[in-house]
Amino acid sequence: MERRAVLRILGGALALPALHGLTAEDAWAVGRALHDELARRPRQARVLTEEQMRTVSAIAERIIPATDTPGASEARVAEFIDLMLGDWYDESDRTRFLDGLIQVDARSRSGHGASYVDLAEAGQLTVLGELDAEVEALRAADLPTDGHFFQQMKWLTVHGYYTSEVGVLQELQWVAIPGGYDPCRAFAPRNTGGF
Repeated sequence: MERRAVLRILGGALALPALHGLTAEDAWAVGRALHDELARRPRQARVLTEEQMRTVSAIAERIIPATDTPGASEARVAEFIDLMLGDWYDESDRTRFLDGLIQVDARSRSGHGASYVDLAEAGQLTVLGELDAEVEALRAADLPTDGHFFQQMKWLTVHGYYTSEVGVLQELQWVAIPGGYDPCRAFAPRNTGGF
């Protein structure tokens, strides 16, 4: 995924009903809190069925695949999305998301003869390309995109990934204390006027 696309997705972050009214910092804090909760609990879905979890995981991995850095699966994005659906989405938004998953499978079956998770990579990418084209058509027509399943899925994937430890430390290469430890650096004490 290109950086420009990631920024556009994150720019629409606060348009999602679940996080409406939150500042960017608060949305970041929500993401980190959900990942902290995931780290403390066993792997167990709250909202998604096992099949839906597999579909969400497969879609998220196509959005942010493993390359020289870990992908969405290693960042536990599907579990993050499940937790977000359970803790932050109201019933109507949750239902709309789940209906979107059903539509992805229906599209996969009608166009390719198999459920999304059973498609080869090329078929999965074709389905996602069609969904992305729908979002782009809405955007080109100046229509809202936040209600489209794939826009929600992309945002949840990106938000879940880039608030995870994997996303922050390995992908963004964030360093808590810049400079690091360098034992060979020359040391020159400053004259502070004290002892």
